[in-house]
Amino acid sequence: MVSVLLVIGALVAAFVGFNIGGSTTGPAFGPAVGANAISKPAAAALMTVFFFIGAWTIGRRVVTTLGSDLVSDPGVFTLSTSIGVLFFIGVALFVGNVFGVPASTSMTAVGSIAGLGFANDALDWAVMGGIVTWWIVAPVIGFWVSLVIGRYFYPRLNRLIAIERSDGPLVELDRSGVLPIPRANATTNRREMAGVATVILIGCLMAFSSGTSNIANAIAPLVGSGALEMNPAIVLGGVAVGVGTFTIARRTLETMGSDITELPLTAAIVVATVSASLVVFLSAIGIPASFVVIATVSIIGLGWGRATRPIAVTDVVRGEETPDVDVSVGALAADDVDEEPPAIGESEPEQIPSAADLFDPATTARVVLMQNVVPLIATIGAYLTFRFLPIF
Repeated sequence: MVSVLLVIGALVAAFVGFNIGGSTTGPAFGPAVGANAISKPAAAALMTVFFFIGAWTIGRRVVTTLGSDLVSDPGVFTLSTSIGVLFFIGVALFVGNVFGVPASTSMTAVGSIAGLGFANDALDWAVMGGIVTWWIVAPVIGFWVSLVIGRYFYPRLNRLIAIERSDGPLVELDRSGVLPIPRANATTNRREMAGVATVILIGCLMAFSSGTSNIANAIAPLVGSGALEMNPAIVLGGVAVGVGTFTIARRTLETMGSDITELPLTAAIVVATVSASLVVFLSAIGIPASFVVIATVSIIGLGWGRATRPIAVTDVVRGEETPDVDVSVGALAADDVDEEPPAIGESEPEQIPSAADLFDPATTARVVLMQNVVPLIATIGAYLTFRFLPIF
């Protein structure tokens, strides 16, 4: 007979999975959605499928090791303490999702487990120190790489890729036959299709990477305590994540795709490539990947770099060109900046968006604040609970 405590544990794990879907879909597919390369329902479907694939394959290894790496005594994971850890993970992630800010699932989960280990004098400080070090270094790398690309290489990349979204859908259904067949829109060119396919594939890679690490955040305590077997736990977590991607993830998709900075398709490809590369690297060396933070900081770095990039300005005086002068103008971060000055007698180009239009400091501050506050809530809450409540 299934115990009431196990049912509660499964429900709390599902609640965590629900919030994982809400918080991780934005960083994975926000750039693609912001560039109008894919719809929100399509992004949710792809996130669900590739998350589950990652969880079912590599993710089970993370589930097995998470409880033993951070905590020196696996015996602290009882069914009741596992429910407590999952509760703090779920509540903290829910707070972030309510504010429309995708919080780091790995940071929140590790913080909750660290609170449990610290309260029971069973925290492995060496492992914790290594994880925290990479959590600091990786976003800094992502920020500066994206900033340098946006400031110095973005115009060249944009001309090379030359991907501009055409009006209307990328594909249309040809219903002339017995079965509808998807065909490219008449206004869609090959380079556009290639760019769209690239940014979607990178999003799928990030979804897969999320599954390999984040499934453990939802089910590892229950599996480690022996309350649930591995395969049923992965199915439970995968279904819960899918529900989150189709519901609460809509807000984080908007935040990551449009509220922080405008993302043309070229920019979306840059952000996704930088973020996915860092996440794969961290996963390869066994560090829980906080790709939410990496993707967010990469978007900020690219937006900042584009808004302050140096360009060469040629003055036209009486038909003669003066030497180029390097300046930095935030308004020239837009993709449609004219490369050549207007000829004498022609009208001036239309008003170009300012740096504030491309890089929203208020939204950025809210994102950075919440992504630090949410894991802190989980860590402190778990420590105080497991330290002073006798029921645990």
